[in-house]
Amino acid sequence: MVALAVSGGPDSLGLLLLAREAELVVTVHHVDHHARSTSGQDAETVRALCDRLGVTCRVHDVVVEPGGNFEARARAQRRRVLPPGSLTGHTMDDLAETVLLNMLRGAGVDGLSPMVNDPSKPLRALRRQELHDYVLDEDVVPVHDETNDDPAYRRNRVRHELIPLMNQVAGRDVVPLLARQAEVLFEDRAWLDFIGIDDAARDVSDADCRELSGWPRARLRRWLRAKLFTVDDQNERHPPSAAEVERATRVVVGEAVATELSGGRRLARRAQRLSLEDDSTTLAGHG
Repeated sequence: MVALAVSGGPDSLGLLLLAREAELVVTVHHVDHHARSTSGQDAETVRALCDRLGVTCRVHDVVVEPGGNFEARARAQRRRVLPPGSLTGHTMDDLAETVLLNMLRGAGVDGLSPMVNDPSKPLRALRRQELHDYVLDEDVVPVHDETNDDPAYRRNRVRHELIPLMNQVAGRDVVPLLARQAEVLFEDRAWLDFIGIDDAARDVSDADCRELSGWPRARLRRWLRAKLFTVDDQNERHPPSAAEVERATRVVVGEAVATELSGGRRLARRAQRLSLEDDSTTLAGHG
């Protein structure tokens, strides 16, 4: 039995139809964020299709207040109510958009290789248009989420403006190129994780700065990025900025005694040992 996250849009409906075609036993989970006046209609559309297909449907009501960082907060609410491992209808186009979004915020190799090898995204090798055509051929009418056309959301601008411009400049479809790049970087990332398995087990407070100072800078910075992450109110992890990693590196090699980090934290060096402190507590480091 598999759980499917189905919004009612063409991507998630394509996922549902393909799962039924594969004769999988599925349970559909629809999350109503109540962010649009028409969201209740989306839920009814999904329920009606599930009744037609003989599929169990569960609707989860959540409230996401309007305001900044809406997409991240809505995503966190979905993750909270959806069963672990729920399958989603993300396509190759979504992967490419995520690569570009992560690039725009200055992500490293991890952020530039999203979704690859993610079992919860089984359609990541399919193109969005292929999936939409399949849904229409099955005589299913998807719902239209008007927020997907709103340029206030950065992903929409990447989808409707940036990628078409890149296609024009490159003289070809760049989405497969971005997907292939993500796969190559994922392979590099997997290798780095493998050779750094002992590094990953070392907490901040366990490290000897004399040893760390002798590491290649790439190894040291990757270790610092892994250890100095923060977790936001939506329970999403965020790596430190490049500037924070550079300042932390200076502490490790003895060019600075301490540095301030995001989240009210402070990384300090004393007697060749590191401590990571917040406003009132010394942390042992992220394991």
